[in-house]
Amino acid sequence: MHIEVHSQISELAAQQWNAMLPSNNPFMRHEFLAGLEQTHCVCPETGWQPAHIAAYAAPDRAQLLGVMPCYVKSHSYGEYIFDWAWADAYQRHGLEYYPKLSNAVPFTPATGERILTATSADASQVELALIEHAMELVTQTNLSSFHSLFCTSQQAARFAASGLLSRHSTQFHWHNDHYATFDDFLAKMSSKKRKNIKRERRRVQEAGIQYRWLTGAELSVETAHKMYQFYARTINHYGAQSYLNREFFEYLAKHFSQQTLFLFAEHNDVIVAGGLYFRSDDTLYGRYWGANQQYHSVHFETCYYQAIDWCIEHGFQRFEAGAQGEHKLARGLEPVLTYSAHYLGDPSFQNAVSDFLQTEQQHIAHYQSVMASHSPFKVEL
Repeated sequence: MHIEVHSQISELAAQQWNAMLPSNNPFMRHEFLAGLEQTHCVCPETGWQPAHIAAYAAPDRAQLLGVMPCYVKSHSYGEYIFDWAWADAYQRHGLEYYPKLSNAVPFTPATGERILTATSADASQVELALIEHAMELVTQTNLSSFHSLFCTSQQAARFAASGLLSRHSTQFHWHNDHYATFDDFLAKMSSKKRKNIKRERRRVQEAGIQYRWLTGAELSVETAHKMYQFYARTINHYGAQSYLNREFFEYLAKHFSQQTLFLFAEHNDVIVAGGLYFRSDDTLYGRYWGANQQYHSVHFETCYYQAIDWCIEHGFQRFEAGAQGEHKLARGLEPVLTYSAHYLGDPSFQNAVSDFLQTEQQHIAHYQSVMASHSPFKVEL
């Protein structure tokens, strides 16, 4: 087996890369990651230096056995797994936490495979080789650490077997319990929560707001610019870090339209709000939203109810609405665990973080229990 590190994804064949995807996860597709690089959302200047680790059958690179998309990071922005306290601890001890190596999809808190392997390869052997090489890079290139973010539970176990520390986080996801209509979904909820959702949806309807979904050939540069405006407006409103540029939204419309969806809210034929979504074969992912006018409950309709309606209509099994957000619970999204894995090159810090994560996992377990006790769904006797 031959291992190489690539400084840009264009050095890897898109067809071979995508052939290794087991679930058609949109964010792990070659085109999505390439778009981030081509539009310079991901580059050394933004603190994301691509360092994709690839395993080949031989040095001629003819047969790709596996790949792990990685980035040398000069900060912790855009990861959604927060390690700022670890960086502060390094600094207090006179050590540098950055650069570090992150195995992740930039700016995307969505679970998926973080190591891809060819069906013809021994998956466990290839995964082990890629993980070991990443850990070696930490030592050989003076990186502080290696992190795999939002990996699957199965790959989290593989990372743990290689000596990485497991970390749990919480997100809120909607699951399709064989619903035929939105009313079927509401019928599962307690009376109070059901009435609240109906009231929020009614307010949007009474305001004269109508929705339309666009995907595939329906996407255009014009609609991409409109969606970018909503994204930028929300970022500016909250004073958040802007990770994506207008060129990336154009790229989505031109080169990634089959797995990209724009949701637009219209009032008197004028677009007043929008939501950016992506899809796999069975999951809808909500990423960003924005509005240029204030309408009661339009946020909930744009970010949750329209998405749930779409999933029911298209037979999708799951809807993921991004990071955090306890308010999602009352809208029918339930708490689930997400996973990450961490290796710190300094043994003393590895031990300290291990102790921290054990305590944190207890808090996460308690939090999940508390959230479950506040489930909006009726208790079935």
